[in-house]
Amino acid sequence: MKAFISSLMILSALLVASNTQAASIYAGQATAAAVCSQCHGVRKQSQGSIFPNLAGKDASYLKTALKQYRDKTRLSEVMNNIAASLSDKDISNVASYYARLKP
Repeated sequence: MKAFISSLMILSALLVASNTQAASIYAGQATAAAVCSQCHGVRKQSQGSIFPNLAGKDASYLKTALKQYRDKTRLSEVMNNIAASLSDKDISNVASYYARLKP
């Protein structure tokens, strides 16, 4: 009985962890739609766009870049203002969302 309860607790923990990860992707999608996609697009941008496509970029690169913009150690008047409104969780969610997209 003890082994069954332990197995049930482990299964419950795994389900909660997977639901939390899925929620962060959906939160990242919502933030990207509201904040990022107007300039960067979702998967592809229009021809001649001056903004980089973020789909498929490495999540750690995106997190680092957004934190640098937010902290103003990487300078861009537009991106510094936009990133200033993002929390660490927002940045993580957006980076995870874009990293999972195929360009």
